[in-house]
Amino acid sequence: MKRLLKRLVKKNTPRWLVLIIDCYLVLNMFIVAYLIRFNFDLGFDKSQLIYQLPVVLITSLIAFFLTGSYRGIIRHTGIRDAINVTIASAFIFILLVGLVLANGKLQVYPVFTIPISILIIHWLLNIVILISSRFLYKELYHLIVSDLRIIDRHVLIYGAGEAGLLTYSVLRDDKESKVHVVGFVDDNIKKSRKKINNLPIYHTSKLSNEFIKEKRVDEIILSIQKIRTSKLLVIVDKLSLLPVKVKIVPPAKTWIQGDFKAKEIKKVRIEDLLGREPISLDNPLLHKEFDKKTILITGAAGSIGSEIVSQLTNYKYNQLILIDQSESELYNLQQFLINKDLKNITSIVADVRNRKRMDSIFKKIKPTVVFHAAAYKHVPFMEENPYESVHVNVAGTKIIADMAMKYEAEKFVMVSTDKAVNPTNVMGATKRIAEMYINCLNRISKTKFITTRFGNVLGSNGSVIPLFRSQIKVGGPLTVTHKDITRFFMTIPEACQLVLEAGAMGDGGEIFVFDMGESIKIYDLAQNMIRLSGLSFPNDIDIKITGLRPGEKIYEELLANGENTSATYHEKIMIANVQNIKIEKVITQIEELCEINKELDFNKTVQKMKEIVPEFISNNSQYQLLDK
Repeated sequence: MKRLLKRLVKKNTPRWLVLIIDCYLVLNMFIVAYLIRFNFDLGFDKSQLIYQLPVVLITSLIAFFLTGSYRGIIRHTGIRDAINVTIASAFIFILLVGLVLANGKLQVYPVFTIPISILIIHWLLNIVILISSRFLYKELYHLIVSDLRIIDRHVLIYGAGEAGLLTYSVLRDDKESKVHVVGFVDDNIKKSRKKINNLPIYHTSKLSNEFIKEKRVDEIILSIQKIRTSKLLVIVDKLSLLPVKVKIVPPAKTWIQGDFKAKEIKKVRIEDLLGREPISLDNPLLHKEFDKKTILITGAAGSIGSEIVSQLTNYKYNQLILIDQSESELYNLQQFLINKDLKNITSIVADVRNRKRMDSIFKKIKPTVVFHAAAYKHVPFMEENPYESVHVNVAGTKIIADMAMKYEAEKFVMVSTDKAVNPTNVMGATKRIAEMYINCLNRISKTKFITTRFGNVLGSNGSVIPLFRSQIKVGGPLTVTHKDITRFFMTIPEACQLVLEAGAMGDGGEIFVFDMGESIKIYDLAQNMIRLSGLSFPNDIDIKITGLRPGEKIYEELLANGENTSATYHEKIMIANVQNIKIEKVITQIEELCEINKELDFNKTVQKMKEIVPEFISNNSQYQLLDK
């Protein structure tokens, strides 16, 4: 019997059967309307009623076909279905009233004289019975399914708002779901002790090991869409201490075709907590800026460069030119774009440090817009290799900027870093020098030179989260350089979206600073990642403090000394008020730095950098001696 029921509930009720049942109910309600009108006295002319039923049937079929009310999936009946049924009932009423009035004048069908009161009663009965029958079927279906379903875990839904209700509906309606929803949890005291769909709402203060054990909760599903990152981190931090798995409903922007499915509920990853802001690519300003343009991207195969490329493919560009010296990564990106059947994209293996090669590319292509993302960015590596850092981040940027000016590109947008602010390491100082150089060129060139400055991006090559994940995989320990170290975080898509926005709004000479939100303590981040992996700290995996690496700061900054910001039309993009610099002097100093760097005397190179950037004070580095 159970097998037969399982087969039946897996199938949707056929439309023709829904139509037949609806018509049957309408005919019966017509008879009931007669009975109500005559106080259940059978003394009325029953022969007239029999002749009237075929007309009622025909009008019902017309109304149902017009509204399509029989096409809905009955077990998913909702407000829209109820509205469709109400409209269908109104059509039946209007058609019958019209026929009765017309027949009264024309006398075509003598037996079709129906009191209007019967038609009104019939109309009201149709609305109540047709809607009720659908919801009754829906509830019966869920009762049968819940009896047949093998429950393998009990869940609490965190959030008793719209998102929480949607999550409950999805879990209940999903045939493959093996969960039983125990209730809802919400921090709104006014909602506690109330019920939704006969399920209790508990206040968050109830959450404890004893409560979880009493209610036999296996999972807590976070179902809140509009929430600040800082608050979400606090919630997950508390939940991760409980003996349950913590899962999360993804942001609405990721729902497949706008619909949310039960299988999209995943274990919480730290990326889910730090990057849930919606990304919009439908800004008319961006279409105006990038449509019909030839756009060149350096460092195109890197984490930032490849995302810039991906987002630019949403516009009607004339041509995209991708430059990177990493053959394998550029090939992978090329194949990805080919698989998406994207046209007019050229991938070039080339090194931004080679002036002759860059000159030949720019001469041939003459790009309209240049996004310069090529850079060395790992602080400890660059502290050990100042030559490479200067050669790529300064000399490489200088070459690309010179080419943009020489071949009269409209805009040059450089991707910089918060480490360029009051730098304490070689990498940050080279990025600051690059910022200064393009700011100088902006004053002597037709090309508009623009800088974008932001902090760490989630999931980029070499970032802390992939490192922690790999350390958890091998059993730890997780390595943190300092217990108080903090960093700003942003998702790669959001950072690149803001780069495009800033590039579009820039008039040249600006340093656009992105709102990175609140800084995150790396030690707390490590603890969260351990707990979210289903492990405990420090019993399963410990955290080891290794000490600050050469050049590393405890706190990052987005503005240099003497800089402040002014707002733009975008709430997350600000303009840093740039300090005045002596153009000729700075350009001469940077050219001298590039020449000195060729001598491979690291101390001499770093000393020159400190001359160009007086606020460059080395930290935990061999180059601290040069600051005395």
